[in-house]
Amino acid sequence: MKRNWFNRRTLVIAGAAAVLGGCQVIPKTGPTTTTDPGPSTEPSATALPTDATRHRIALLVPMSGSTGAVGQSLANATTMALLDTNANNLRITTYDTSQGAGAAARRAIADGNRLILGPLMSENVSAVQAQARPAGVTTISFSNDTSVASPDVFVMGHIPEQSIRRSVRYARNQGATRFAALLSNSDYGDRSLGALSNALRDFGGSLTTTQRYSRGNTSIVSAAQRLRDAGGYDTVLLGEGARLSVQAAGELKKENGVNSRILGTELWSGETALTRSSAMRGALFSAVSDGRYKRFTESYEGRFGSQPYRISTLGYDAVLLTLRVARDWRVGSQFPQRQLRDRGGFLGLDGPFRFQRNGVVERSMEVREVRGNSVVIVDEAPKRFED
Repeated sequence: MKRNWFNRRTLVIAGAAAVLGGCQVIPKTGPTTTTDPGPSTEPSATALPTDATRHRIALLVPMSGSTGAVGQSLANATTMALLDTNANNLRITTYDTSQGAGAAARRAIADGNRLILGPLMSENVSAVQAQARPAGVTTISFSNDTSVASPDVFVMGHIPEQSIRRSVRYARNQGATRFAALLSNSDYGDRSLGALSNALRDFGGSLTTTQRYSRGNTSIVSAAQRLRDAGGYDTVLLGEGARLSVQAAGELKKENGVNSRILGTELWSGETALTRSSAMRGALFSAVSDGRYKRFTESYEGRFGSQPYRISTLGYDAVLLTLRVARDWRVGSQFPQRQLRDRGGFLGLDGPFRFQRNGVVERSMEVREVRGNSVVIVDEAPKRFED
């Protein structure tokens, strides 16, 4: 396989990501003319013009309900990517999944779309695939649930298992040998435990004890007390968000608690609460690089008047990815999904990434450490694969 994360062709996309700061401001509602390539309102099959030079791509996201703001942020990000790259060979149309993902997919396919970006929620993937698979339409989901990946469903979200694996490997190199885990009784907790066990199998070290809890302040504190009393570890994985992790860390290091190293997950990225607790000093976690994210947020806020959701970079990067593939994709033909498995990978706002054979994204992650009032990078994201 190629040693580099990306090849010369990918540098064209890297240049596109670098022009975020100098783009024109557009209204929050997006473009209103029929010639603009950004996401449009949901059409009927007869309303879409005939495209002889542009690929039709469907964006399936919720535009109302509890996750409507997230869907709008993703849609805005795809508009940004099209404008930043001056793309004139893509037509992206937004379809609202809040009233049913299957119905949205059916309309998208009837309108002639050859690629689906979305859905956002993993539970909607099967409904989308019931429509997309018979039509030969590839799906690139924004979910981070690896269980929904398949030969024609590519999972693009930030994978917690990869974050844990990266942190465990770094901790092992720093001398950690005996690991414990404090995890919720949830799917995320189950995935975190599996990731920790697999990482220890591959990098060495032992799992000495595990405590589970139901989400809630009292439950995690009690579980932390049980873990502290059990002892026998030098490193603890907290598979939880920043607020509850801070509470658990305070209990673990209370009184005669062992001065153990704490590991977190990608859920900690961007959380300032970590730096306000002395118990979190020295804690480690891994996440994709934020090196390009600041410029993205500044450009986004200038255009739409609000801060984007962190996940919206997936919408931007999905457009860059599609543009890369579109150079060898004939308009009106089936999407060439095998190009998504380019071992050289791709480059986006969240750094280098590639899709594995099972359809799950593989990302380059950096390791960060909580130090006093700041979070610093202690091991930069790799620029190439190891195998």
